[in-house]
Amino acid sequence: MWIKRPFFKYATAILLILLIIFFFGKIDYFVWPFKKFIATIFFPILISGVIYYLMRPFVTFFSKYISKNWSILMVYLLFIGTGYLFVLFTGTPIAQQVQQLSDQFPNKVEKISNVSHNMVKHNSFGNSSLRMIEEKASSLSNSFFHHVEQNITNILSTITSIATVLAVVPFIVFYFLRDDEKLKPALLKNLPVEHVEAGNLILVDIDKTLSAYIIGQCIIALSDGILLYIGFCIIGLNNSLLLAIFAMCMTIVPFIGPVIGMVPAVLVALLQSPFMVLKVVLVVIVAQQIDGNLVTPRVMGKKLNIHPLTVIFILLISGAIYGFVGIIIAIPLYSVVKVTLKNVIRFYKLR
Repeated sequence: MWIKRPFFKYATAILLILLIIFFFGKIDYFVWPFKKFIATIFFPILISGVIYYLMRPFVTFFSKYISKNWSILMVYLLFIGTGYLFVLFTGTPIAQQVQQLSDQFPNKVEKISNVSHNMVKHNSFGNSSLRMIEEKASSLSNSFFHHVEQNITNILSTITSIATVLAVVPFIVFYFLRDDEKLKPALLKNLPVEHVEAGNLILVDIDKTLSAYIIGQCIIALSDGILLYIGFCIIGLNNSLLLAIFAMCMTIVPFIGPVIGMVPAVLVALLQSPFMVLKVVLVVIVAQQIDGNLVTPRVMGKKLNIHPLTVIFILLISGAIYGFVGIIIAIPLYSVVKVTLKNVIRFYKLR
């Protein structure tokens, strides 16, 4: 009988589980511990997972010659040394450029404010309109500071949570690197013997997908940052190092990231001249073309095999639901789900 087929059995079981979760979700004291637990471990696991995939190739290389623990320690020292050299050579220029920006923007805003003040003053609205604008600005300013004062406890709590996460992450990464070979057997031991091969292939594909995306996206972001820095220096854009680093960090997010990273460069270019904006746009276009035609195909290849339109829709939906965090994790999560479903369907057809 058709209702006794495995598909309907599994579908019924899934619907019952979702129904149970839905009803339990109506009980706050039952769901709250799970939400708190997930919220507590989510960011440490996410950050540790990214660092794990970045460090793993180096640990694998050094493990051929020395023990794994010493390999991990050597990679830690390598990353710390690289970070120290980066801060040593770029810390002072970045601090100077931040100071320059903080000096430029208030002066520019003051000039715009004076121009606006004169325009309103000579307008037919007269002094009453100017007084209304000043009162509105004062009200908004007082409201902002009052809001900050009320939420100072939450701000301090957030800073403490970030510091705690940063302190815990190195230890999590260490154990990820040391015990990564034990994870797969631990996950497969609970599967029936006839499904072990399929489960192993799914885990291998998921691992390859995550590794390809994380390492590839970081290499693409680094190359994009270098290309933009060279281009900004050539056209004589102020604060080029700071703007290139910001654009590099934003490039980690596909499609949307480069657009967001270009905004500060355009704003800074406006402070110099309108023609500089055109130069910045040309530099960004050239950098994206070089990156898209030379770097990305060699780094990523077709490992993820996701259509650009699919990526845009995924980013829009995940951003609307989970904000910036959703945008960051959307593509790798989609890739993992896609690989898993593809393998499950394939093995189901084979059986």
